[in-house]
Amino acid sequence: MGALPNGDAPPSLRMSAMTSDDLFRYDGYVIDPARHSVACHYATAGRTFTERFTFEPGGDWGDPAVQAAVRLLYLVAGVSYYKTTAAPLIDLGYLAASALERSFLTEYYVHGLGEFALRNGIDLSGLRVTGPDRTDPPPPAYEPERGKPLIPFGGGIDSIVTVDALSLDHPGAALFVVHPPGDRFAAIEDAARVTGLPVRHVEREIDPLVRRSAELGFLNGHVPITAIISAAAVVDAVLGGRDAVVLSNEWSASVPTRISNGHAVNHQWSKGEDFERAFAGIVEATVGARLAVFSYLRPRSELWVAERFARLAPYHRVFRSCNRAFAQDPGERLDHWCGRCDKCCFIDLILAPYMARDELADVFGGTEPLENPDNETRFRTLLALGAASKPFECVGDTDESRAALLLAAQRPDRTGTALLHRLREEVAATAGGVDAAPPASLDTAAWLGPRGAHHIPDRYAPADLLVRAR
Repeated sequence: MGALPNGDAPPSLRMSAMTSDDLFRYDGYVIDPARHSVACHYATAGRTFTERFTFEPGGDWGDPAVQAAVRLLYLVAGVSYYKTTAAPLIDLGYLAASALERSFLTEYYVHGLGEFALRNGIDLSGLRVTGPDRTDPPPPAYEPERGKPLIPFGGGIDSIVTVDALSLDHPGAALFVVHPPGDRFAAIEDAARVTGLPVRHVEREIDPLVRRSAELGFLNGHVPITAIISAAAVVDAVLGGRDAVVLSNEWSASVPTRISNGHAVNHQWSKGEDFERAFAGIVEATVGARLAVFSYLRPRSELWVAERFARLAPYHRVFRSCNRAFAQDPGERLDHWCGRCDKCCFIDLILAPYMARDELADVFGGTEPLENPDNETRFRTLLALGAASKPFECVGDTDESRAALLLAAQRPDRTGTALLHRLREEVAATAGGVDAAPPASLDTAAWLGPRGAHHIPDRYAPADLLVRAR
């Protein structure tokens, strides 16, 4: 079944007048209920691309709410192909879009590709999104069952803490996992089994041309993958009659990674509050207000998350956040922590105040990053010591890392961790010396309390947030 709303031409009718590098075109999408899949078509520079999502059986693909969710997924998923040329004009083709949707897409492309643009020396500030206009139609009458959240799950400490907090009070919860066709990530599946919750799997098939970027002369770089996963989760949630997509993005995901020429560039932009707010607004406008999309950890620091994860012993030997566990090529995928990347170093640092030295040695299979002096440069980068810049990686705020370091150095079982104490002296020197009281930015108690705004509905909010003004 083809799907282009409001009587627009079917996706088989392609626009072909413009094929230069100056244009990226949305070419339509097709829903195939028999295969419970969605194929999204795009084109630029004379090449066409298709990205396919295959969902688990169930649900009514003819439901207007499902079709509205699919349309949103189609809009969001185009970013992986846009980046091949980074054209200054995005043409939505036959798809009519409201002013709100075009504004959202412009913000999504410009900020979600901020790191990509910086690394490739591209200015996206003049990007335009064009296409047929439509007034904002009323959203479909979507009536989900309350208390059935869908939780995108990556097997790391953030999503594990969210699941632990929600599953007891919401037994209808399910996990949501995206993976390549016929290939699941052990780092996710192992942790998912410990939760005891059902898992909704979605296969995401990227157009093979993208993997030939170097050969074909495409631009390459980071895309806001969390946005694509979130949009796919919205489709699955509506298919299953669920009332919430609950993400696990904490406070520091909103903190820019770099400031370049006066502009904030954030590796984690699609995990930050600006995207969460904008995306939730688009979901409400197109799918309906009864589907909530929010991050359960938005007002929490990574220290808060780590302190709670330290209590969840059943997960300590199965979780993995090392990026090497998620390599697209199975032959390059590790079944253990590498112990040498920015992510490994940050996870070790943030857990070190709350987990025993021996426990973390077990977690990292004898290659705990803090015990390896070769990792000093990576830790200095996380702590912003010297001329080092925060890495383009999903790691916490610099002050979070510094607070964790100072707290870990107080543990009796860390007296022999030479690298930790060498870094502690340097961090303390920037704050007035080893014996000086830490500044407010490094106050542990402050990091363990709620921080900033959140968008958690009362029916899902923990008690300490219900009593706070938002």
